[in-house]
Amino acid sequence: MTTQPCDGCGVEVTIAGGIANIWTQEHTPTGGITLELVDDTEHFLCFDCIDRLPDEDVTADDVAAL
Repeated sequence: MTTQPCDGCGVEVTIAGGIANIWTQEHTPTGGITLELVDDTEHFLCFDCIDRLPDEDVTADDVAAL
């Protein structure tokens, strides 16, 4: 299992699955996802930061404001 920092808050977020978990029965959930925003930028965000984003037309400025 690996981690990646959230682009919003900087917290290390668990990324489940992939080759790291292939031989284990571990079922740790992923703590975030990469979003492609309306301004054609991509950001990896934890679920808490995603909940704090506006409902529509999210841009890199909204991520920076987190």
